Amino acid sequence: MIPVSDNYLTIMPTDPWWQPAEEAAERAAAVVTKLLPDRDGLGEEEVRWHDTVQVVECGQNLKRILCPGCGVELSWQWWGQEVTLRYEEGFTTLSTTPPCCGARTSLNDLVYDWPCGFARFGIDVLYPGRGWLSDDELARVANALGHPVRQVLFHG
Repeated sequence: MIPVSDNYLTIMPTDPWWQPAEEAAERAAAVVTKLLPDRDGLGEEEVRWHDTVQVVECGQNLKRILCPGCGVELSWQWWGQEVTLRYEEGFTTLSTTPPCCGARTSLNDLVYDWPCGFARFGIDVLYPGRGWLSDDELARVANALGHPVRQVLFHG
């Protein structure tokens, strides 16, 4: 038996705490649906609101995490400790200071290879049947949502 992996595309606001009105979320989800190929019932789009900020990660796609201040690769251990600490605090802040250069930043603004992030709102697509949305496509979703967006491709 061949193991089956889950693949998700998540579109989320660039501001981890921002949430749209329901009508804007529905408009944005409709735009996302139009950008997807016919997936023959493989999965559906799901609009999600969360009470607190959630980690939106890319699963097995994540290769490394870099400091935005100096470009040094950060350890998985350091990152895991920082995320755990913020989780235990209810994600009231994402502020952090990487151990390399001391530059004050946010966990959301670290350089993730592949992109990851944090959000209280997202549009999740199971088995999107395509890769990254183009800049133009992201702009169309952002326009419908009323806020700039970013994307994460999860493979697990």
